[in-house]
Amino acid sequence: MPLTYTAFLDGRRLTTGPLHEVAVAVLRVQQAQPEGHPLVFSDASGQSADLDLRGGEQAVTARYTVATPAPAPKGRGRPKLGVVAREVTLLPEHWDWLATQPGGASVALRKLVHEARRKGGERDRTRQARDRAYHAMSTLAGDLAGFEEASRALFAGDHERLVAQMAAWPQDVRAYVLQLAEPAPG
Repeated sequence: MPLTYTAFLDGRRLTTGPLHEVAVAVLRVQQAQPEGHPLVFSDASGQSADLDLRGGEQAVTARYTVATPAPAPKGRGRPKLGVVAREVTLLPEHWDWLATQPGGASVALRKLVHEARRKGGERDRTRQARDRAYHAMSTLAGDLAGFEEASRALFAGDHERLVAQMAAWPQDVRAYVLQLAEPAPG
């Protein structure tokens, strides 16, 4: 799934799409309205993105077009399966326990990670969504009425109170915060 970004100007959504398209749209807005200050957010993290808009549309497009990654050099592990060798630091007692597990340390660690992801997946997705929404919300609406109470509602998981506290905010800001607050599908 490609990463998308969303740009805002004065509480109004300008565009959503791949970064190179959003950057060009922001460049055009800045050329038309030099006094405006568009804000760009990563839809994956809710964090604001600073863009380098120098050099015109072609330069901006080239700067933010994602290149196809080169194939990774062959190394240790089983690269065809996506296995990547990395270092893990554990206490001696952990290594002792791992050594007694069927299949060895690697198999045991993979099983532990799969189990942890299975058990905590929904909780992790909910936390990530809350953090993503808060990052964007604090930048877009940090000075708007009801922000503190909306933040409390967001962290409490109280959707109805969150919506009520954002009622006076610009429609596009409300919609974006609620979009980011939805956990990604498992």
